Amino acid sequence: MQCVNKLFISTSLSLTNSPNSHTKSPSFHPRIRTHKAFRSRYEENESQIASKKQVSLPPNVKTITSTSNPFVKHCVKLRHSPSYRHFHGSVLVVGTTPIREIYSFHKAVSEKPIIQCLFVLDNCCIPEEINDEAIHVVQVNLEVIRKISGVQSVDCVEVIALVRIPSTFQILSSSLRDEDCRTLFSFPHRLLVLDGIQDPGNLGTLVRSATAFRWDGVFLLPGCCDPFNDKALRASRGACFQIPIVSGNWTHVRALKEEFQMKFLAGHPATSNGLNPVIELSKDFADFVADLPLCLVLGSEGAGLSEHSRSICELVTIPMAGEFESLNVSVAAGIFMYMLQQHHNYKPA
Repeated sequence: MQCVNKLFISTSLSLTNSPNSHTKSPSFHPRIRTHKAFRSRYEENESQIASKKQVSLPPNVKTITSTSNPFVKHCVKLRHSPSYRHFHGSVLVVGTTPIREIYSFHKAVSEKPIIQCLFVLDNCCIPEEINDEAIHVVQVNLEVIRKISGVQSVDCVEVIALVRIPSTFQILSSSLRDEDCRTLFSFPHRLLVLDGIQDPGNLGTLVRSATAFRWDGVFLLPGCCDPFNDKALRASRGACFQIPIVSGNWTHVRALKEEFQMKFLAGHPATSNGLNPVIELSKDFADFVADLPLCLVLGSEGAGLSEHSRSICELVTIPMAGEFESLNVSVAAGIFMYMLQQHHNYKPA
């Protein structure tokens, strides 16, 4: 591990502060630059766009000691506002473990570091796994760490990374052509489709499980929270940077279904309430669909599946001996994705 030497340099930056656009809504409608065929659902007027200047930290800045520093304020806005972080294409990741996992994954697939800047607590060391000369390292005090992270108990927080949002994250608004489908997911065999998952802890855990079981991607339907929300990032432990994530609507999902001839399944309680019959998840059922491309649709615990999801999907339930009607969506998803994972990807020890 390389320790950062103290070097105090003036941090008088002439940065233009953007308007504070904090949002209290759990749903997100960001503006980002994507494939030219795609446009964001989030729209801003010309004055709002003009007011958002690109913010960067001069390379000679090695230390920040004040929470009033303009770049610290920029980082706080990245944490608070989905539209702000997607406009700038950057997000904060707190903690050594997820930073290490993100760095290691992207180092294997790209020469350009995905980490733009590392904020390192006074007298702490940079983990050897993420010691890269191309990464701008800035030493900060406890007050700045607390301000940037938004975590009051920062006893275990020694490193925070400013990370580029990966190109594997896309937001769709226009219709999809066949070639666009393959730009999003080359040959998907297993896709997780989330229907109105607003809890960031659940969404982050779902993305992490999809990555762990080697599913091919995650599709977010309207009403889902931002996967780069700080709570979602903590729950995903960096998985949001390792799996394709696409945000769109049912029109896009149907286009994927047609292009890849996918079968639609949806997790549901044992009772169907008069809709499609409910199939029990079992090894026989998993073997039956093993070679079929699948979309697994899961709804939120509060609202459940949308009416549209229930009407077009085959409903599948997890058999339970107890009296509970359903499981936490993250727990249920883990069971579904384990049972339905591609057989050639599962290699027991």
